[in-house]
Amino acid sequence: MAWNEPGGSKDDDPWGNPKKDDRSKGQGKEQGKEQGPPDLDEVVRDIRNKLNGVFGGKKGGGRGGNSGGNGNGGNTVQFPTGGSSGASGIVGLVVIALLGWVAYDSTYIIQPAERGVVQRFGQYVHTMEPGLNFYLPRPIGTVTRVDVDQSRDIEIGYRSNTAGRSTRSANVGSEALMLTRDENIVEVQFAVQYRIKSASDYVFAVRDPDITLREATESAVREIVGKSNMDFVLTDGRAEIVSRVEDLIQEIVDRYETGLEVTSVNMQDAQPPTQVQHSFDDAVKAREDEQRLINEAEAYFNDIIPRARGASARMVEEANAYREQVVAQAEGEAQRFEQILTEYEKAPVVTRQRLYLETMESVMASSSKVMVDVEGGNNMMYLPLDKMMMGAAAAQIPNAISQTQQQMADQESAAAALRAAQEQLRREQQDPRSRERR
Repeated sequence: MAWNEPGGSKDDDPWGNPKKDDRSKGQGKEQGKEQGPPDLDEVVRDIRNKLNGVFGGKKGGGRGGNSGGNGNGGNTVQFPTGGSSGASGIVGLVVIALLGWVAYDSTYIIQPAERGVVQRFGQYVHTMEPGLNFYLPRPIGTVTRVDVDQSRDIEIGYRSNTAGRSTRSANVGSEALMLTRDENIVEVQFAVQYRIKSASDYVFAVRDPDITLREATESAVREIVGKSNMDFVLTDGRAEIVSRVEDLIQEIVDRYETGLEVTSVNMQDAQPPTQVQHSFDDAVKAREDEQRLINEAEAYFNDIIPRARGASARMVEEANAYREQVVAQAEGEAQRFEQILTEYEKAPVVTRQRLYLETMESVMASSSKVMVDVEGGNNMMYLPLDKMMMGAAAAQIPNAISQTQQQMADQESAAAALRAAQEQLRREQQDPRSRERR
């Protein structure tokens, strides 16, 4: 109840307990605790005694040992004043805590993939290698950890967004569109992978090395593409462009001392702008048709020209063989005549008779009638050798005709091939572009 509640006793506290003076007169201490809440003075006194015991001070006196200063006989709380022993204990704890913090803040464990950039009051000192290292604590010394084994990448002309198992690529027109040397526009996409080779340069040389590398890559790509023709970029020049871009990027980042090293450069895609894609496809198709027709013409040329040259060489060889045959035959006849002349000079009668018989033999060999003179009689026997010879010749006619036709066809084919080759050679001599293509 309240202190001034009507009907209340002035000698009791709000909990109905008698005042401390009454308790000191006849009531025990244990009975006062059971009847009311704990004494606040006792609690404060216990805490003060424990603190004094920890810091080496003297324990507080009893209730009556304190001088009253409030004028009503009440007790007051006294805290330790901290003698020399208490002060030394506090200083010892502070020193121990400070040494622990210094030991903890001066120890650095650098992982194998990391390097530690050491600074003293913000100035670079050296680079920590992997392992257990020690240096001055903060704020005197600071260590910045840099992962030098991590493979990083940048994308020029596109951004790849990986969601779950699907990867979507978004084109960035401001980076992809580039002007070529022949004043055409192409869309190119590059992917560059790099890593940190110097941790100190990466931290101190430039403000943001990654952004610097991106801008250097875009500048290098635009320079190389701007010095190349559109067909070279889109077709057979990709490998050369990638090599030149990689060298130029590395040269730029080394000049800026970014501490970065380019490990690989890949050209993801190169194509004309989307607005003219259909027209470009038609142009590519026409170019492919042109190349196909040129290849077919060259194949026909490579087929017909050797055949014509072979036929002409065969005809030349046949003519040479016929010439050699006629010449040899004429020489043989001349030598035979000279031999006959020699024999005639030795025996004219015998030679004339032999010549007569040989001449008649050659004449009668082409005749189809044979006359047989029977000795001792005038009977003549006629043999139809002409019919017999015609039957034998008729059996050989089809083979002779087929052989003749085959020879005529071969001669016509050779002549046609020779004419085609001559016509082709004449056109090539008249057309300078054909000579350049060859």
